[in-house]
Amino acid sequence: MKVSILLLLVCTAILAVGARADAPDKTDEMVKKVQEYVKQAAEAVKTAFTTVNESEAAQQARRWLSDNTDLVKQQLARLREQLVGLWKVTPTA
Repeated sequence: MKVSILLLLVCTAILAVGARADAPDKTDEMVKKVQEYVKQAAEAVKTAFTTVNESEAAQQARRWLSDNTDLVKQQLARLREQLVGLWKVTPTA
């Protein structure tokens, strides 16, 4: 869930609770309801992230990144060796 969607939900909850408050002395009730809505939204986001993190696709992506990181490191080391060799061969003025 994107942060902008979460922010939109929180703002909507605040407006909804504010519209339901009939009198100014019910601000404590409004604050408690907003806190409850925010807590529920945070739990929903946490559950969604946990589900995505534990998914097979996420595990495959982590394995792919791990495998390709080693390959990229090897290629960078090879490129560095070539540049060092080129640096030594380049005549100085």
